[in-house]
This record gives sequence, structure tokens and C-alpha cells, in this order.
Amino acid sequence: MTTAPTEITVSLGERSYPILIGEGTLDALPALLTRMGVSGIVAILTDSNVEPLLGGRVAALVRDAGLREVTCVMPAGEEFKRISRVEEFTGMMLEAGLDRSSTVIALGGGVVGDVAGYTAASFMRGIRCIQIPTTIVAQVDSSVGGKTGVNHPMGKNTIGAFHQPEAVLIDMALLRTLPPRELRAGLAEVIKHGIIADSALFEHMERSVDSILAMDMEALEMPIRRSCEIKAAIVAADEREGGVRANLNYGHTFGHGIEAVTEYKRFLHGEAIALGMVCAGALGRELGLVDDAFCERQRACMEAYGLPVVWPEVPVDAVLEAMTHDKKVRAGTLKFIVANGMGSVVHRTDVTADQARRAVEALRSEG
Repeated sequence: MTTAPTEITVSLGERSYPILIGEGTLDALPALLTRMGVSGIVAILTDSNVEPLLGGRVAALVRDAGLREVTCVMPAGEEFKRISRVEEFTGMMLEAGLDRSSTVIALGGGVVGDVAGYTAASFMRGIRCIQIPTTIVAQVDSSVGGKTGVNHPMGKNTIGAFHQPEAVLIDMALLRTLPPRELRAGLAEVIKHGIIADSALFEHMERSVDSILAMDMEALEMPIRRSCEIKAAIVAADEREGGVRANLNYGHTFGHGIEAVTEYKRFLHGEAIALGMVCAGALGRELGLVDDAFCERQRACMEAYGLPVVWPEVPVDAVLEAMTHDKKVRAGTLKFIVANGMGSVVHRTDVTADQARRAVEALRSEG
């Protein structure tokens, strides 16, 4: 089934670009490439999970646009999101004859999008990139906004660059290829968008659990579209995270610490962010910004989607140490994003070490 796509514009002046959202929109790729005036060789950067499912189809669509293509594949998994992959992709692209007129297509989830985006940002000092996200978390978050990068053992996404895509092509039908765990993990970012900016979106997630988990595209369309609208508006207002864009980091300060101490192997990104949002909720309660009812409502929604909300053996000291290497540290001070009501967050830099510790320790409790 193909539906007419919804088009959302990320307004950044001369660097503005469209997000096309619909079911079956992947088939619009040849027209999009023509509309963008793409020439030269197109490199499809993907991973070992996505390539068998979609690599041949996307390559054929590129050829339908009259272009040459090469497909480059990395191993699937957050643990492979390292600078060595950028070097490997760069070598493959050089061997294939890519030059400054070429274009990268990032085909995959958030890891592929980040690595491919950074490869495009650095190849010959920057070539064009189109994002085709295949997971919920990539569609509603990482493909939009131009943040690209790779992990260092001491911190997530500490090597990278801002490099806005030329377009984002979101085909909701691709979500049918997702394993259930990946679907559930990606929904954590949708829940986050409701908490930080839209109480109606959060309410939709609360009342639509069964239909969303059953992959009812009608129930999924609004959360995906609304998440992209929220992300696009925030990026347009604050491209390089000098202010309001930090709102998107709700749950991420804690979540990135959790990912680092588990070497990106125990939890999927969305699962770590769910745990991070439990911590952020506990911190907001500690600071007197939200009450027990808010924390329980947030927790219950995530739990309904099968997301982790408790980690009894959390290594508190190690998580706190990892958080000190987060990109959000400024002049030795860590900025926390905390909710002050459903659909609203504030930035706090006055959090004490004891308060941060108690927030992480909240993961040891069932409620």
C-alpha cells in the first residue's frame, strides 16, 4: 500500500530540507533523487541486518533514477559504532570512485544513520546525505536534525559533526521488518517527545498500546508524524543545541551513562533511554518539580510497551562516572533536563552529586 506522503520542512534557510512520511514512500526515491538533482555515484551505507532485507531494492531504485550505486555494509550493533567504521566506509567509497559530487544514502537504524551521516560529513570535507531510517528510533529522532557521529569507549557520540541531510524519507511500511524488541525500544523516543513537548501525544501513547504494538499503521502515523514535527521545530529554532534543543536530551544524560557502563551491549538505545527517563523523573520529584503521580504515569506507560523501568543491580558509581564524560558537560557542570509537568521540561545545572545518585538509585526500586 502506498499513501500520499506528508511533507514536513526542517526550516534552516538555505539548508532547509523535507521529511517525507507515509506508507510505501520508499518507492518515491527515484523522483526524490531527480528532484534534488543528484549526480555522480550514490553510496548506500547500511548494515548486515538491513542489507539482506532492503539493500537490493534501494539499489534498484537508485538505478531507476539513472544513477550508479555502490552498497557498503557494516556489522549491525551499537558496539560497532566506532571511528574505524567511518574509515572503512571511506575506503569503500574511494575504491568505488566517489568524489565531491557524490551522495550518501543512509539506510538503516540510528547507528547506521549516525555513522553514515558522519562519513558523509567528513568525506572530502562533506558530501550530500539522504536519510532512509528503518527503525522507529531513527524515524522519529536520529535521522532528523543533522547530529552525526560515533562512540568512544569513554562516551557516546563524542566524535562527530553537525551535517544536515538533504532529505529524510520515512516509509512506515519498513517498520514491519522490525523485531518486536526493536519496535518497543524505539517507542521510548516517542514517549519522550510527549513528555517534553506534547501531553496529547503522551495520552495517545497511553491509550493506544495494543494497536501500536500490533503495528496498526493508523495508530502509528500520528506519533511518528508528531514526533517529526516536534523535532523539526526544535532543530529549526536551535540547530546546534545552544538552548531549546537540549530538551530532546530528556532521559539521555542518564541513559548514555547506562549505555557506556554496559558497553552498548546489554540494552538497546531506547531501553537505556527508558531507564534514563525513570531517573530523570525521580530527579524531577527530588527537585520538587513533579510528584509521585507523574513518575508513576511515566513509568506505567513505558512498562506497558515492554520497556525496562527497573535495574536492581545498577552500578550506580560507574553510571555517575560515565555521565561526567557526556557531551552535555559544560565547564565541568552537567546539565540535566527534567520535567516540570507533562509536556514541559526545564534545564537544571544545580543538581548535587547526592541528588544525581538518588536518581540513579531509583532504578533499584519497583516504584
